[in-house]
Amino acid sequence: MKNVKDCSGNDLPFFALASVLDSYAVQTAFPKGSIWCLKLVVKNEEKQNFGCRPGQFYMLRCRNSALLLARPISVYDCKKISDSEIALDFLILLKGQGTKELVSVRKDDKIEVLGPLGNYWQSPDENQKVALIGGGVGVAPVAAFASTLKEKSYDFYAAFKSGAYGLENIKPNKLTVTTDDGSVGIKGMITAALDVQTIKNYDVVYACGPTPMLDAIQKLCKEADIKLWVSMENRMACGVGACLGCTIFTKEGNKRCCKDGPIFDGQIIDFSKIDSPITSPKIEKRLPLKDESPDLTVNICGVEFSNPVIAASGTFGYGSEYSSVIDVDGLGGICSKGLTSEGQPGNKGIRLIETPMGLINSIGLENPGIKHFIENELPIMKKFKAKAVVNLSGKSLETYVEGAKLLEQTDIPMIELNISCPNVKAGGMAFGMDCQAASTVVKAVRSATQKPLMVKLSPNAPDLIGVAMAVKEAGADAISLINTIQATAIDIETGRPYFENIRAGFSGPAVKPIALRMVYDLCLAMNKLNANERIPVVGLGGITTWQDAVEFIMAGAAAVEVGTATFSNPKAMIEIVEGIKKFMERKGYKTLDDFRGCAL
Repeated sequence: MKNVKDCSGNDLPFFALASVLDSYAVQTAFPKGSIWCLKLVVKNEEKQNFGCRPGQFYMLRCRNSALLLARPISVYDCKKISDSEIALDFLILLKGQGTKELVSVRKDDKIEVLGPLGNYWQSPDENQKVALIGGGVGVAPVAAFASTLKEKSYDFYAAFKSGAYGLENIKPNKLTVTTDDGSVGIKGMITAALDVQTIKNYDVVYACGPTPMLDAIQKLCKEADIKLWVSMENRMACGVGACLGCTIFTKEGNKRCCKDGPIFDGQIIDFSKIDSPITSPKIEKRLPLKDESPDLTVNICGVEFSNPVIAASGTFGYGSEYSSVIDVDGLGGICSKGLTSEGQPGNKGIRLIETPMGLINSIGLENPGIKHFIENELPIMKKFKAKAVVNLSGKSLETYVEGAKLLEQTDIPMIELNISCPNVKAGGMAFGMDCQAASTVVKAVRSATQKPLMVKLSPNAPDLIGVAMAVKEAGADAISLINTIQATAIDIETGRPYFENIRAGFSGPAVKPIALRMVYDLCLAMNKLNANERIPVVGLGGITTWQDAVEFIMAGAAAVEVGTATFSNPKAMIEIVEGIKKFMERKGYKTLDDFRGCAL
């Protein structure tokens, strides 16, 4: 295969598997473990003279990644080993799951690489006075550029929060380092070392770093009338200019960061329109909690939970199943397996199909029946400090009422009325698909019990908000959503659906954005009612981490239920509780109400 070139004669990017040489934390970066160096070797027998130019980047993704997208990482160093082999070094800021995967690799692990991508730094004229400026991990592409320039032909400025790194390969005329904490060089941000008069000493400036730093440098260069080139970054999907997901606004219109950049004329960037975090006006800036612990308790319909994390029905049994694995008392509550007045065997045939980031199940509400539960499983549930919530389902209106009457005679604190199960041919979701049917079953169950009634709704309802308001008017004290999304799977060897009922319930991390949107919409609708007319909303669907849980609470959820995540990580719920606590301590939140609904 010959090199493929674009209309300008430039080599187009290639896709290959790279082998890991090494991955280690940069010891001079603080806090420790925040910056890593990843060293790769890339072989491509079919492509000669491949590599990269300073300022370009590669899309990197671990071969067995749990994530969909690769991550765009600027090249820190590139060396040709042979005509078909190169060594690539990257400086990586440990930021999220994607970068965590990249730095957690071991020698000889495989990483998918797509590149080289983007344009590159244009070398200055021989007699020009040059300043190179790097901020944080943005020092990498600037340092890569510096290594191609003549020794002592440029001055280098580097700004860090703490410590210094990425300066090993540069040989400037003058090196100036600033740190926010004064640990290295001048104390302060980049403006502590650069002003208009200093900038006027140069003919051209090249810079890469955080947006506020680039904004400040742009203003200095504009006032001093000095040419500025900047390297920009943005979230990317393709890296080759196809998806338009990394577009940034400039004075010349929209530009693709991956294809038209990442190097841009610094004066065309409108930094006022570059996306930056905007704090919700409903959140006050607070100091971290030091001498007190946050209060994680939640009161739902008069039932107090020690924290907002509840085990979702059908994923945690009755508590005892996981009691040797985690501290069940550390949970806020446990929703029982879905129960019917009379026990039932569930669905025949295949019941589980795993999908990327999800699970399709067709259990079919297999359960021992409410009478058996009251005599055998309920006493076990009651031994835990976590509040017991019984999930009640049925095949008909009469069986729902019969089950509610049986539960009314117990001391369980709350019933979760399931009118959303997609895995049964009768009852379940059939009652939750329209306002009239949902209202009818809730009224009937309400008349059979005085216990707090939380109604679990289906995301498959055409008018979810309408159904929610109908069950509220019919006597629901709270609402939980979402239950699983209808899905199917087909065996390509037989040409038949895997599941007996054809359709089954889809859950797991993949559904989280959909669930969050539905919870958000319902909480927004609730907030439009008078305060005395609102009822609590408990959010669930794809919650895997404490960050997910915080999102649901910020969307207005009173509490959250966690289900499928327990299958992949039995300690997920305990980690979520601890994560919420630490988040509240760091942000200075004393109660969940301090940030609940702040996104609405």
